[in-house]
Amino acid sequence: MKISSISSLKSICINQPAPKDRFWTPDIGIVESIKIEFGTKDSPYLQLTCFGFTVTSDVLSLTTACEMNLYRFPFDIQSCNITLQSTAHSVDELVMNSLYDSVWLTEESKQTFQAQGEWELLSINMTSSNNSMLWSVKNQLVYQITIKRRPLLYLVNFMLPIFFFLVLDVASFCIDSSGSDKLSFKVTLLLSISVMLLILNDTLPSTADKIPLIGVYCSVIFSLIGISILETILVNFMMARGAKKRSVETTAAVTGRDDCVRDQQNPPDSVRDQNEEQCRTLDRLKQILTECQAATRQNPREKTSLCWTRVARIIDVTFHFLYVITITVFLSVLGKVWGLY
Repeated sequence: MKISSISSLKSICINQPAPKDRFWTPDIGIVESIKIEFGTKDSPYLQLTCFGFTVTSDVLSLTTACEMNLYRFPFDIQSCNITLQSTAHSVDELVMNSLYDSVWLTEESKQTFQAQGEWELLSINMTSSNNSMLWSVKNQLVYQITIKRRPLLYLVNFMLPIFFFLVLDVASFCIDSSGSDKLSFKVTLLLSISVMLLILNDTLPSTADKIPLIGVYCSVIFSLIGISILETILVNFMMARGAKKRSVETTAAVTGRDDCVRDQQNPPDSVRDQNEEQCRTLDRLKQILTECQAATRQNPREKTSLCWTRVARIIDVTFHFLYVITITVFLSVLGKVWGLY
């Protein structure tokens, strides 16, 4: 008797398919949807279980609106909600609950999640709440989907090249400031960054709330290289000013010596020997006098030219030191805000 009852129970508890149009289906919609028509793929049948459940599955192609915070782009983490709610039934008539927990749903969703490699699924959390309206209270089932952007594409194609340009600008301080090669090199770096910003303008997201950190990163590096160019122009101007004063002094000294030589080369033949001996004596005296004057004091023009050159070198070294410190502090603060370390 017991064996026959158990076998009959097993035969009754087998899941049976049934036409879906013969059963009541609740009208459940998605609040965040921005399309009226959905691309669905549903089965015309459902399954009846011996526990009193009806099981049906639908495949839904959904387009939703999600507010994104792009302040930490491309190292941003976004959270989007999918809210299920009935449009006709109140909380007294329809209550929605999830069949699985968040851990199981997250693990299963990671295996089927596809986002062309740019996004990574972190978690899916579920909450059930009641939404109060003017005429009724409706039950809601909210799925919070948290995704993280993979920054490798933007890091390799955008951020690292601009950082290398900044490193080249720091290394350009080793170039001699007396020539124009250093200034030309810095201007080329600035133009290269400008061209890259124009090319990658469509890649960067646009936002109206606040400037993303990647915009701050590009703007500050562009400004630092621009300030470095201004400092190079100032140093070159001071070096050229000092060199000009030294060249004027050297030209005057050479002119005076040539006059003396011309006076010595055109005396009469009768007194040539006597003048040569006197010139030798005078040359020795002048040499001794010049050495004494150089030991005691310097020419005011020479002092001025050396002052311009010395100030230019001091400015260049000081700016290089402050430039490196500013870059280090800026990148450290930006990395902490970005969450890199």
